[in-house]
This record gives sequence, structure tokens and C-alpha cells, in this order.
Amino acid sequence: MSDLLTGIAFFLIIEGLVYALAPRFLVDMAKMLPSIPEQHLRLCGLVAVTLGVGLVWLLRG
Repeated sequence: MSDLLTGIAFFLIIEGLVYALAPRFLVDMAKMLPSIPEQHLRLCGLVAVTLGVGLVWLLRG
């Protein structure tokens, strides 16, 4: 449970940094999202999940 909470904490830190340091970039990216095909977004999400799981596996293994 401690690892899960640590992961959530890191997620919140990174999200907070984006909002604090580059709010204009975040707004611009949000405006672009509707123009990106759903399949492309899904593929990017799957790649991110795969990389994240692989990184956790390497760090924990």
C-alpha cells in the first residue's frame, strides 16, 4: 500500500509542476486534444502504460 501511495504522490507532484510552471502549455494542449484521432490517443496511452510497467518491473526486479 505504501508503494501505491508513493506513486500517487509522485503523480500529484508532476501534475502540480506542470500546472505551476507551464499553465499556458497545458491549456494549448487541451485545445489540441479534440483534433487528435481517438486511435492515436489510445495507442499513446497503451505505450505509456507499457513503458511504466516495464520501468517498475526493472526497478523492482
